[in-house]
Amino acid sequence: MIHLENLTKEYDVMPTAGKPGQVLATDRLNLDVAGGEIFGLVGPNGAGKTTTLKMVCGLLVPTAGRVTVNGIDVERQPEAAQKHIGYLADFFALYDDLKVWEYLDYFAHAYKMEEAAIAARIDYAIGEMGLEPKRESYIAGLSRGMKQRLGIARAILHDPPVLVLDEPASGLDPKARHELKELLRAMNRAGKTIFITSHVLSDLEEMCSSIAILEKGKLVRAGKIEHVMRPDTPGRRVRIKLAIASFPLADWLGARPEVSAVVPEGNFTSVVFAFLGGDAELADLVAKLVAAGAPMCGVEEVSESLEKIFSRLSTGEIM
Repeated sequence: MIHLENLTKEYDVMPTAGKPGQVLATDRLNLDVAGGEIFGLVGPNGAGKTTTLKMVCGLLVPTAGRVTVNGIDVERQPEAAQKHIGYLADFFALYDDLKVWEYLDYFAHAYKMEEAAIAARIDYAIGEMGLEPKRESYIAGLSRGMKQRLGIARAILHDPPVLVLDEPASGLDPKARHELKELLRAMNRAGKTIFITSHVLSDLEEMCSSIAILEKGKLVRAGKIEHVMRPDTPGRRVRIKLAIASFPLADWLGARPEVSAVVPEGNFTSVVFAFLGGDAELADLVAKLVAAGAPMCGVEEVSESLEKIFSRLSTGEIM
């Protein structure tokens, strides 16, 4: 659905002493977003996320490489490509003196939609975004959450199969964030492909089927979210807890051939490690620990959050 091939963007900047006059915002990105996915793009500020989305939408011309959406080259056929894309920028234009329906009517005409279809499409967009009670309200009186809904309503006016959303949850309170997640899930179930950035990584972890992590314009990791969040070490991650730190747990585990990546925690009363084996083998390991005199307190399997994975990638702890 969305294909990025060696996508590169350089910006010219004022050179300073010892620094070149170009900034490499994205560096040979290769990425595929499949139809029907909610695909998350994450990275620190300045990683190239917004630049990438703007090139996907044809708002920036790549220095090198190309983007296709639904098989259409965005740079060579911009008008054809834009019919397939609905875009919500991080900061988008709103006109406070317009009513909700007037705003959508304005953009429907700006999009050169067929006159006979405009009223029905406005009704559709307002209904999909739950804006019917606000149809006659002036934009100046809308909450931040309602303004975000209106921005998405504008993006779906022409019924594009792809939505590209840059930080749609920015500035929203928890209730509005939850409502936005439910709206996006509903649109995805209805067939929309969603390419989204967000600093709220827990939201992306809940919504996304795939994810990509950018760092300084480079693609660090990408794929199905369960694969991206899988640690680089083989095996499952397990935590064993002791009642007291009276047993050399880390040393004992480190000597086992089925154990790797042993990391003591806190005051050495717990250890996280990678374990090659199933439940039966883990139970056998625990039994041997108890027989060796370890004051066992608990055993649990560990799954890292997207936020933790992102932090470890950003600091170079994992590659």
